[in-house]
Amino acid sequence: MSDKFTIRKGLDINLKGKAEKIFVKAERSELFGVKPTDFHGLVPKLTVKVGDKVKAGSALFYNKYRPEIKFTSPVSGVVQTINRGERRRILEVIIKSDAAIEYFDFKTDQPADLSREKVTKKLLESGLWPSIIQRPYNVVANPEDHPKSIFISAFDTAPLAPDYDFMVRGMEKEFQAGIDALSKLTEGKIHVNVDSVYPPSSVFTQAQGIQINKFKGPHPVGNVGTQIHFIDPINKGDIVWTVSPQNVIAIGRLFITGRYDASRIVALAGSEVMKPKYYKTIAGSCIRSITSGNVNENNVRYISGNVLTGTRVTKNGFLGYYDSLITVIPEGNYFEFMGWLSPGFNKFSLSRSFWSWMFSRKEYRINTNLKGGKRALMITGNFEKVFPMDIYPMQLLKAIVVEDIDLMEKLGIYEVIEEDFALCEFVDTSKTDIQEIVRKGLDLMIREMG
Repeated sequence: MSDKFTIRKGLDINLKGKAEKIFVKAERSELFGVKPTDFHGLVPKLTVKVGDKVKAGSALFYNKYRPEIKFTSPVSGVVQTINRGERRRILEVIIKSDAAIEYFDFKTDQPADLSREKVTKKLLESGLWPSIIQRPYNVVANPEDHPKSIFISAFDTAPLAPDYDFMVRGMEKEFQAGIDALSKLTEGKIHVNVDSVYPPSSVFTQAQGIQINKFKGPHPVGNVGTQIHFIDPINKGDIVWTVSPQNVIAIGRLFITGRYDASRIVALAGSEVMKPKYYKTIAGSCIRSITSGNVNENNVRYISGNVLTGTRVTKNGFLGYYDSLITVIPEGNYFEFMGWLSPGFNKFSLSRSFWSWMFSRKEYRINTNLKGGKRALMITGNFEKVFPMDIYPMQLLKAIVVEDIDLMEKLGIYEVIEEDFALCEFVDTSKTDIQEIVRKGLDLMIREMG
């Protein structure tokens, strides 16, 4: 039996360039990148050097403080470059791929017949363990922990978000195998949360061993943090794990085929994309293999992920480990004539500052302009309009800024991560880097509370 939830607070941002539901096989990328920066709190230790030959599933680096957590290559080939930043921080391990992928053999298994220890070991050795994220703190899960539940959000409501129902079509077997494996990792429920407005895919509804929950409302109703808050809130000492649908399928493939198959469906979207659509590619691929010839490249920004929480990349950058979307929008490096004094028929706004409020279904071509200068954090009430959790967002932010750990706990720091405050950052009239503040607060809690 499924539970139904309706969320009232939030904000849908209608952008131009939503991907048409057409599958295209992306041009095979020659270079693939695995980025330690995709994993919060990771201190990587390399297991390879430039010139080493690797297979798909071969370890590239591991977590210094948890050596059992490995990060593996999505393809076979040769380690071409190891890019470093300040203080020799590892930014990217780049592999030049072979013409045909050679896979490391992890052996096939029926996850339903395995113990928790064997399932955990297989996920750790293959490099698929990092696909499991821990709440609180938004870090790679600790294999020694026993979460009270596991959450899978089967839909996304972020701007230009891909349609998961379309992406997972025909993958019932792989998804079920992934669920069987995950069920060994918790004694609690596995919650699969679907959109109640549209009929969800049979991949989700016919899976066994899960709790289906239906959600309705504006963004961020598709965020797994919002769903956890209304179903199984996180208190001090609680641990909840989250996994994306495509990573559940990757886990299932591991047990069915014995391979780390990093195949992924990615949506290319945005107002600067000529023909937005879905591409079949491999995790970590160079985005050039997807965007080439299909983007108006005159002064644009490439984002791995969505416009609210994604990571800016170059046109030759690499797809993020957790991303199923590449967004291309206009760069905002110019001044607008008259600015806020113009009628603003083509400007999106939460308030009724512009005439565009009369056209609720209008799609917008929004650039990256900040639309104002940074100023002191002001109380406007806008945060509370778009923040659906039973948490005071402004007060929590202030507690983080002054590093008051006791107050942060009381105000709900364990329930939130950066993406939960993305809309607050978008509507903030003070132009504050709110997600960065939340990340600093989470890092402080890790240092102080463990």
